Amino acid sequence: MGLLSTALGAIGIPVILFLAYTYLSLLRNYIIALKVGVPVRAIPIEQTNPFWMIMDKKVLAFLKQYLPFLRGTSFARFNWRGFEITERYKPHHELGDVYMVSTPGRNWLYLGDPDLAMEMFKRRNDFPRCSELTESLNVFGTNLGTVDAEEWKRQRKIIATCFTEQANAFVWTDAVTRARDMLRYWTSKQSLTTAADDLRTLSLGIMSEVGFGESSKFEGHDERLQAGGTSTTSYKDTLQEILESCVLIMALGPEVLAKLERWLPKKLKSLQYACVVFQSHMTKMYEETKAKIANQASQAKATPRNFLTSLVQASHEMTSEGLTEKQLYGNMFMLAFAGHDTVAHTFTFAMLFLAGSPEVQDWISEEVRAVLGDRNTKDLDYEKDFPRLQRCLAVMYETLRLYNPVGMAKWTDSVTQTMQFGDKTIVIPPNTMVIPSYSSLQTDPRWWGKDSLTWRPTRWIEKSGPNGEEELITPRRGTFISWSEGTRDCPGRKFSKVEFVATMATLFRDWRVDPIPQNGENLTDARKRVLKFIVEDAAPVLLLQMIHPERIPLVWKRR
Repeated sequence: MGLLSTALGAIGIPVILFLAYTYLSLLRNYIIALKVGVPVRAIPIEQTNPFWMIMDKKVLAFLKQYLPFLRGTSFARFNWRGFEITERYKPHHELGDVYMVSTPGRNWLYLGDPDLAMEMFKRRNDFPRCSELTESLNVFGTNLGTVDAEEWKRQRKIIATCFTEQANAFVWTDAVTRARDMLRYWTSKQSLTTAADDLRTLSLGIMSEVGFGESSKFEGHDERLQAGGTSTTSYKDTLQEILESCVLIMALGPEVLAKLERWLPKKLKSLQYACVVFQSHMTKMYEETKAKIANQASQAKATPRNFLTSLVQASHEMTSEGLTEKQLYGNMFMLAFAGHDTVAHTFTFAMLFLAGSPEVQDWISEEVRAVLGDRNTKDLDYEKDFPRLQRCLAVMYETLRLYNPVGMAKWTDSVTQTMQFGDKTIVIPPNTMVIPSYSSLQTDPRWWGKDSLTWRPTRWIEKSGPNGEEELITPRRGTFISWSEGTRDCPGRKFSKVEFVATMATLFRDWRVDPIPQNGENLTDARKRVLKFIVEDAAPVLLLQMIHPERIPLVWKRR
């Protein structure tokens, strides 16, 4: 009995001390938040606590089922990563355009006013990125997504050399070719449960070729299995394995995986091997590219341009201001991750929305047919056709408006900052996270109308000019910030638009996609089920994505 009491005491005392520390930390932050003078809500665990992130939704679902009185509390509503997607604009309509959430870790200030959000973006030095939240992206080295201040300016100047009109034209041509191959594969099957997987393959193939000059032919999911699956030896295959396990890679890092190699389970050993092989591919490509650039003066033609050659060339020309080898590897990975995963998830959301919305498929098909005329989709031309495919781009905008893969977190760091809101000056304490409320700003009925939560791409198109030409609307600044804003906006903005539009135009000119009815449904019921499923299945992993898109089998039919 004495031993049991001692053991319980040994366990209980640290737990009591931890709970006391947590409570006092929350109380301290809550008192600080109250002084700001905006509505405050308190939650007992910070949303970004790594242990809580693993189980937050499951724990809260259990508690709400058996303790229903918790359902409307701040703990149940705000105490999980991604609550903004479920809540949308409701908290700001209840609490005001600015409110604060206090946690034991730090305070989080949410901005639901477009002008305040734009002010925050413009004041890049006053509201930098929080390095604690971005350092996990330093998988193979620091990069544009993780540095700040002068280092960010230097790297941004070099990264900008990747995103040229020449590169966009290359993206367009490659996207059309791969989309045609993917369509042939899809239309050869009676049903399809791997659309999301194939869309990732398409996007990865484009990034591998345009980014790093690594050619590959599109292979559908079943074709890859028949060919023996992933070999984990090619650049594309190793990158694919790393991107599919990004959460583990960013949590542990390649160095930790290498040190623990002997004790790793089979899956992690395979991942560790992929990291080693991918690093060797990057080193080989880097050395080969350096040699080609050094010798290109004596060559008849210049080295073909891709992201890698652009980075090495720019670093070579800038000498002491160029990227180091490790920074180049870090940016190669960042470009691959940002340029692949974000577009792939947007493709998946859009494909399911379109499967549930036949009228939108008809709408974009009408546009593609008008633009192409008698030409085949293989003849889609970047310079001539991309500017005219406004409806295809509207599908992308509307999908991002509701389901933006990436959110942006800023903070005050160690300095007090102020913002003017109407006739009130808000004093923001140090160590405060400052969040532009994407899901509120992009769905608030004040800016987007009563149907703001409905996926309706036609809202983006207006007719103008004497002949009623269609143009994309320009929403109020600060109400659509999917590529961020200010000087730190996404450098690959047009790259992603070109890839998306080329793919949509290729797929939907002559074909349509439908969900397969289940359990006695008719097609109309199946479409309603798909639209409902998107809302229920979307959740953040590393990025906001569909968790189980394979649960919606699709079928393609010629028009």
